[in-house]
Amino acid sequence: MKKVLILDFGSQYTQLIARKVRELSVYSEIQPYNYPIERIRADGDIRAIILSGGPASVYAKDAPHCDAEILHLRFPVLGICYGLQLLAYLLNGEV
Repeated sequence: MKKVLILDFGSQYTQLIARKVRELSVYSEIQPYNYPIERIRADGDIRAIILSGGPASVYAKDAPHCDAEILHLRFPVLGICYGLQLLAYLLNGEV
């Protein structure tokens, strides 16, 4: 089944994001931000990844980060709030 993978960075809206995706008749699955890249690669049903928001700053010492390798996979990645800041950070942008 084709799906959107949502990596949860601690947002209070992650469940709402998943519900909105499902309302578009697209299956979505929520996993923690540190979900192993090997499992993402092995899952042939993933068509896109959404990085949720969260309370952290990308510059904080203990900030949650996903594997930067997700930027080199075969599907689009959408960042929302913290997720977008993390995308910029991983691409050497300024936040």
